[in-house]
Formats: sequence, structure tokens, C-alpha cells
Amino acid sequence: MIGQDATVPGAVGLARPCERAAAAVTEPAGKVLELQGLTKIYGSETVVDRFETRIQAGEFFSLLGPSGSGKTTTLMMVAGFASIDAGRLLVDGVDLAAVPPERRGFGMVFQNYAIFPHMDVFENVAFPLRARGMPKSLVRERVAAALDLVRLGHLSDRYARQLSGGQQQRVAIARAIVFQPPVVLMDEPLGALDKNLRYDLQVEIKEIQRRLGMTVLYVTHDQEEAMNLSDRVAIMSRGRVEQIGAPRDVYERPANAFTACFLGEANLLPGRIVTPGPGRVAFQLEDGAVLHADEAATLAAGGEGQLFVRPEKLTLHPSADPPREGVNRLSGTVRRASFLGSVVRYAVEMGSGAFVTADAPNVAAHHHPELGERVALAWSPADTVILPPDAA
Repeated sequence: MIGQDATVPGAVGLARPCERAAAAVTEPAGKVLELQGLTKIYGSETVVDRFETRIQAGEFFSLLGPSGSGKTTTLMMVAGFASIDAGRLLVDGVDLAAVPPERRGFGMVFQNYAIFPHMDVFENVAFPLRARGMPKSLVRERVAAALDLVRLGHLSDRYARQLSGGQQQRVAIARAIVFQPPVVLMDEPLGALDKNLRYDLQVEIKEIQRRLGMTVLYVTHDQEEAMNLSDRVAIMSRGRVEQIGAPRDVYERPANAFTACFLGEANLLPGRIVTPGPGRVAFQLEDGAVLHADEAATLAAGGEGQLFVRPEKLTLHPSADPPREGVNRLSGTVRRASFLGSVVRYAVEMGSGAFVTADAPNVAAHHHPELGERVALAWSPADTVILPPDAA
């Protein structure tokens, strides 16, 4: 647990939880967190390379990327557990780079819970308050409020060994928020839980964050988790930020092939610009087919690129259906069908030998072709983006 000291500039006061929750309706209780060129170097390797962003008060901001992308190292620099080799860390304009972790005033939730096994639930949550010398009556009030938020008030006398993984993580969350920190850091807190429990706790974490108005910096490698929780997401790869934006923006309008592929299934078809923007862009595939997009990277006529479209944006039709005006269309043969529950995922082979993936909703009204059937794929230029020709 990262402590809090009232002598730290900008340290929060000790308002009651209910007062903080009410205040969050009109004004976030969290603080602005600024990462200005944050850099970490180990030997000859730059693990985090000039991370730059401003996280608004009360914002839920996630660091998302594969293993080794630098997301946890970034969090550790913010927490104070790793030194900052270059750049600045500001909280409400105050540079905390030289402030030790116990005086930064941040809450912390770890992946492995870090619950004290010799203490019951109440004492685990009370620990940061007792460390601050708070009166017993205030400790009881604060702990009761925190346990109510995570729905564990009825288990206050249980020990860690008597709790499930999800209950232990709720204890860790309650302990992180009980002293009402303006910033809470979470390092893959749900990574050890099963999928259904993970989703339930995502909902609870987001609701608690909204009610208390805290600023949250969250690390995860789970794309769905980041999309579900975040106001904005930073996509990281090899220590660098590939893109920052709202979940819908980075998913539907990726900046490059890495972001497109990391956030889910993506169709990327190489070709070249025929007619550049502004406005609708004409793009010719390698087999000669000309498709259109409403958005494109800054590419001149003749410039190479990749046409990007998500599988769920495509609709499957019998190949004999007439084309619709203003809609992109490709024809091919169904080679593979994968039942995924809510959707059926089809792999359609084009005449060039390239494959396009299309997701069809698992509903009777939708056309579900057989293997080997010729089909037409159609989608809107508004769902199409031309990306630069970088490798995924």
C-alpha cells in the first residue's frame, strides 16, 4: 500500500465517503496526473520511451499492451517504485518525481492481492487508517463505508484463507480506497480471476470509481477489460505509445496496423491510394479491386497502404445479389466457419488467395453460407480506414 502524508502538496483531506461520492457528481475528487516524457532505461534498453499524456481528474485511464510493452514499468514510475530516468510526473501541477512512494498519496491495488493473512477483513482494510493514527471511531466508520462499497460488510471478521479470490480482491480494493486517495493505481488486479468473475468485478470497480470520482491509472493486457473500464486507453508496444484515445476511437479508428490487430480481429488488405483525400478515398487492392474509405493516413496518390475493416462491419450475401451503390463489395469462397456463440466467424478466400474474415450474428435472419459457397462481402466506406504500410 502506498501511503499518504498531509504534508505532500495537494494531499486530499479527510471528507466522509458519502460526502466525497456526492461531490463527485459535480466535481471529480481525483487529481490531474501528467506524464511528461516519462522514460525508463535499463542498461542499453529503453523500457519506456518518452511517455506523454495528461490524465484528467476523475478519469479512468488504462495502459494496454502485450507483455514487455512497458505498461507496468510506467505504473511503477508513477507509484515511485521505479526511478524516473527522464521526464516529469506532475499531480495537479506539482512534480512528484523526487517524492518517495509513501508520501505520494496514491492508493495501490496489486495483482496478487497482498492481503495480510494474519488479519481479518476489517483489520486489512483498517491498516492504512491505523498507520495514519486516525481515531478508532473514524476508522470504524471509514472501514464500514469501504466494505459496503465492495459488498463485503458481512465478512468483516473473516480471514484471507476463508475468502475466495474475488473476495480477496475486493478487500484489496477497499483497502486502497479507504483513505480516499485522489489517485488509485491498479496493476492487473483481475488477472488471476476467471472470466465471469473478472467481468463482475470490472463493473464494480467502475461503479466505485464513478461514485468516488477518483483518478485511476489501470494496467492490463486484456483488451475487453480495457474497453469496458476506460475513459481513455494508451496502447503500448516495445516501450512506446502507439495511440491514445477513447475505447471506441482506438478500436474503430486505429492509427496503425499494430493497434488494429492488438485490439481484436482485423482485416488488413494491402494496396495503394488511387484518389487521395480529403473526402472519400479510393484504394486499389493488389488484385485490382477498387474500394473506398472515408478516412486515410496522409498518403499521396500511388502511395502504398493497408485497408482496414473489422469483421463485424462486413455483411455476407449470396454472390448473386446485386451490388448496392456506395457500398464496398468483394466476392469470394467460404473456406472456414467457426462457431463462437454470439457470432459465426467466416474465412472467405478472395480470388487473389487472400482471406477476409467476416462475423455474422448468430440469428436466423442473417445469411449463413455453407463451406465452399460463393458469397459477396459488403460494408460501408464509413467503416473503412486506410492505414500506413507498417507491419502488424
